Amino acid sequence: MATRRDFMQQTTLAGAGLILASGRALGAAGEHEQYSDKLVDASGRYAAAPLPFAYDALEPAIDAKTVELHYNFHHKPAVVAANKAEDELAKARDANDFALVKYNEKELAFQLSSHILHTIYWTSISGKGEPPRDDLAKAINRDFGSYAKLQAQLIAATVAVEASGWGIVGYHPSTSKLMILQCENHQKLTAWGIQPILVLDVFEHAYYLKYQNRRPEYLHQIVGLLNWDNAGSRLNSAMSERQAT
Repeated sequence: MATRRDFMQQTTLAGAGLILASGRALGAAGEHEQYSDKLVDASGRYAAAPLPFAYDALEPAIDAKTVELHYNFHHKPAVVAANKAEDELAKARDANDFALVKYNEKELAFQLSSHILHTIYWTSISGKGEPPRDDLAKAINRDFGSYAKLQAQLIAATVAVEASGWGIVGYHPSTSKLMILQCENHQKLTAWGIQPILVLDVFEHAYYLKYQNRRPEYLHQIVGLLNWDNAGSRLNSAMSERQAT
């Protein structure tokens, strides 16, 4: 019988309504960069992969201190909390005591979704703001009319996220359409089956040191960091998964 470690290492991980590709070459003739969303370590425990850039690589749009605090004191603790929630649920099963099942299930959904979205976020802001191309550009023109229209809706929707959360560009395999979604916290207001290809973090810890309450300014600044090639790789992966079923 396969162990949990075997399962986590050998299969694609599905969580929080998305599928994460595991390090294979993506895109036509290798035009898009490779990427690997490493959510777990060799033992199958959740783990934060190293940042794909130095702390100061996003300046002046995002300062080095914000990146350092964001990664070490927000992303990494979510990983610890997701592992703890799974451990507590395992203990509950062994003891047949589910008095705290509501709390631990909520913790797992919240913390694991945080881990997943942060992992995508670091790659989403690892570019130079160059516009989408190839299959992604065609899909954007089809579903939004133009890249300018998608960008306008994405920024407006993300600015308007109530309290803390995310703006998400995602692909829905069942409809073969791109969608823009707001996400409150890390797991609310999603559409089941959506596969995020680019995400924008609007928890205050993502921008408050530099921008204070000026969320729109932060979002307009990070447009110049967006990695649409990475988003294109994610879209191609999602489309390949769809075609394989």
